[in-house]
Amino acid sequence: MGEMITIPLDEYKRLQGAAHDLEDIRILDRVTAALAAGHEETIPAEYVARMVGGESPVRVWREYRGLSQAALAKESGVNRVQILDIEAGRSSGSIATLKKLADALNVALDDLA
Repeated sequence: MGEMITIPLDEYKRLQGAAHDLEDIRILDRVTAALAAGHEETIPAEYVARMVGGESPVRVWREYRGLSQAALAKESGVNRVQILDIEAGRSSGSIATLKKLADALNVALDDLA
């Protein structure tokens, strides 16, 4: 059996969260680098079908980017509850809010309409 250590549960959860945040950052870095290099982005048909079917574009783009609501909130500066309400259709979000989300997702504002 390999070496083992014991850490408090709170520390374990914090480390798990940090690992998820790091993966979100790596995905965002890859997407940003691809866009900066001039590569035109395409998305799989299943994501397009979800948007055409009426699902929230914010949710679809967020999930396509591999971001949690918390990670998108952190990246955009938009409160996670606002993101939740927009994705659930309880709020359409202001233009300023949608612009922040679009910038964080690296999409045009029109892509979230």
